[in-house]
Amino acid sequence: MSEAAARWYVVQTQPNGEAKAALNLKRQGYEIYLPRYLKRRSHARKIDITARPLFPRYLFVAVDQATQRWRAIQSTFGVARLVCNGDAPASVPEGVVGLLKAREGADGFIRMETRPTFAPGDKVRVLSGAFTDCAGLFTGLADHDRVAILLDMLGRKVRVLLDASLVSAA
Repeated sequence: MSEAAARWYVVQTQPNGEAKAALNLKRQGYEIYLPRYLKRRSHARKIDITARPLFPRYLFVAVDQATQRWRAIQSTFGVARLVCNGDAPASVPEGVVGLLKAREGADGFIRMETRPTFAPGDKVRVLSGAFTDCAGLFTGLADHDRVAILLDMLGRKVRVLLDASLVSAA
C-alpha cells in the first residue's frame, strides 16, 4: 500500500472488541491505528493501571481505495461498521492520526494531561457522579488526582473533593 494514496478511516468495533477487530484487520493486510492510554483505576482499596482505548469502540484503518477493497472491512470479525458518509466511507481529516501519534510516549501510549489547568476561582462543572451538572468554583488541588471545588448547595457553599477527571471548565 502506498502511503501517499492511503487515507485514514474510522471503524466502529463491537463492544470491547477493539483488539479483536485490530487483529483481524491486520491479518487482511490493512494498516490500523488503535490509540491507547494508561488509565488509573481504583477498586477495593487497590489501585492499578490498565491500557484503555482512547476512543472506546473505535479505531483507525488506512485504506488505499485504488488497491484495497474497503467493503471487506464491514464483514471483519470484531467490526460493527465502517463509518460512512452516505455510501462511501468518511475519511479522517489529514493530520489527525499524525497528531495523535505525536502525543505517544516511548511506550506507545498517549500521554494524558493529569493535572487540571484551572486557576483558583475558575468556574467548573461536574461531569458525572452524585453532583452531575453542578456548577462550582475551583479552589485548589486536594492531592495528586483530586480537586477541591465549592458548590452552592441549599443556600450555602460546600467544599467538595472530586476526582480531577470528573471536572471540566464551565
